[in-house]
Amino acid sequence: MKTIYLDYNATTPLDPEVREAMMPFLGESFGNPSSIHHVGRRVRAFLDEARERVSVVWQCKPSEVIFTSGGTESNNMAIFGVARLLRDKGRHLITSQIEHHAVLHCFDYLRRKEGFEVTYLPVDQYASISPEDLKAAFRPDTVLVSLMAANNEVGTIQRVADFGSICRDRGVIFHTDAVQWFGKEPFESIHQFNADLVSCCSHKFHGPKGGGALFVRSPLHPDPLLFGGAHENERRAGTENVPAIAGFAKALELFVSQPVFARSLIDPLTLPLINSIGSIPGCSVVSPASNRLCNTIAFTVDRSDGLTVLANLDMDGICASSGSACSAGSLEPSHVIAAMGYPTSIASNLVRFSLGRDVTEPDISDVCSLLPQIISCSQTPV
Repeated sequence: MKTIYLDYNATTPLDPEVREAMMPFLGESFGNPSSIHHVGRRVRAFLDEARERVSVVWQCKPSEVIFTSGGTESNNMAIFGVARLLRDKGRHLITSQIEHHAVLHCFDYLRRKEGFEVTYLPVDQYASISPEDLKAAFRPDTVLVSLMAANNEVGTIQRVADFGSICRDRGVIFHTDAVQWFGKEPFESIHQFNADLVSCCSHKFHGPKGGGALFVRSPLHPDPLLFGGAHENERRAGTENVPAIAGFAKALELFVSQPVFARSLIDPLTLPLINSIGSIPGCSVVSPASNRLCNTIAFTVDRSDGLTVLANLDMDGICASSGSACSAGSLEPSHVIAAMGYPTSIASNLVRFSLGRDVTEPDISDVCSLLPQIISCSQTPV
């Protein structure tokens, strides 16, 4: 059976050139970069070089790059680190209703366990966050705002640079989860987000799982999550995952400044898919028509549920998602769709196609041909 992979927002295949860059550190260059002997020093030299290479792409100081295990750790480090650092200054935090759970669960923990108050900004029917709502949410004791750059479920691109400017004018720290932005949207420098902290994850743009980074604008020094050695300039304890860092740096160089998810190549594939979905009775595209990640199409299916549709798609070799891959297997409705104003009965029916560089026109033609019958088989009779 032919496999058609339409789940690139969940993860991407490891690029061969990226894999090649990782191989020395899975073999002869195995040393601990904190060791003082020549085997360790050789790896330390590479680690310093990798940080420098990332800083060149991001156009920041090398000391502002903290290597992490991926998006979840980067988000946790930013949110917990800043909230705890500044808790004596204030205990009010702002985020939105549509953030990834790696953000939302941090705020929920701080609210329940550590005495913080959280304002959750609403979104409109297109999952857009209003700058005016952000302005209205500030309080004298607000210390941190965290708002995503692009939504992982429906693809909405946020006005993240405007959010950053609003926060900076008020002297409030701003973090953005830009995991879905890198490799998809135009990138000039890390400063385009106007953020004090930016989360990044390599397996979203053909790098390895377990590789990520957090940009931390100098001189901010969030409280660490991990304690032990003085790794990552005393910001993240633990022996560095050098193979993943090698892959992260290479993927960043290859696929971010010139986005690997090129709109000129992907738009001709998504448009017929959107038209096909819209023509199927009971299907409604919920991703916005514009201001959207070019590769992302989310839709709902009446008289069914997301998991049933996914199972039937999979039987025909089509890989898709019901939203965030971290929630796979969950029967809970999509919190993103619910925040957009859809009833619970609809929020349970989300299906997401996310395309990438290996998807072809014949693949999309096959999906468009198979989809009506797959949807029909997934729906309960009227």
